[in-house]
Amino acid sequence: MRKKDHLISKFSSIAMMLFGTFLLAFAYFHINFQNHLSEGGFVGLSLLGKYVLGVNPALSTLLLDIPVILIAMFLKGRKFVMNTLLATLSFSIFYELFERYSTLVIDLHDNLLLAALLSGLVTGFATGLVLRFGGATGGDDILSLLISRWSGLKVGTVFILLDAAVLLLSLFYMPLKETLFTILAVGIAGQTITLTVSFRKGKTVDPVVPEPAAATPKKATKPVHAVRSAH
Repeated sequence: MRKKDHLISKFSSIAMMLFGTFLLAFAYFHINFQNHLSEGGFVGLSLLGKYVLGVNPALSTLLLDIPVILIAMFLKGRKFVMNTLLATLSFSIFYELFERYSTLVIDLHDNLLLAALLSGLVTGFATGLVLRFGGATGGDDILSLLISRWSGLKVGTVFILLDAAVLLLSLFYMPLKETLFTILAVGIAGQTITLTVSFRKGKTVDPVVPEPAAATPKKATKPVHAVRSAH
């Protein structure tokens, strides 16, 4: 019976991560790409590397991801890395399918505020699902988790700071208007990730974020806010 419950729990986690990467690919293609919102994280750094140094983004993204994944293997274990590889691969497949076959067009060029709002909510919820059920969607997600653990900042706050820094650098090759709306989307996504990861954490299958520690003084019990949550 325990083995059956374990298998159900495992398949449920995988299904939720796949659903998260499906939503993430949908949002990045139909909202970000179609409305010319730029990118943060390692993708944004890779595009900057192409603009400044002429380095192929596919190569630079790989060079950025590999060291972080290797570090994560030692610090967070093989299961986390395997979940991350599953999420990364499934995101790439879903995005490729949308790019090749989707006929849906979400044209929000005249309302980039709405585009930023939708992008932040959907990508934040999708990324939060993947993190909540034991994986990450790439090396930049892993880096955010590690920095969060070391610094005590919420994961979402770290996502916002890293992506905003990359997007500010992206002003070298991206229009100001789209970049600023992307920073807004990143901020919304960060808060959404935090809510998604932390909401009723006790009910999750394999939570990424540990519960806040508690200290018990002589007369009262007060929570010690020392741990993160989530972009």
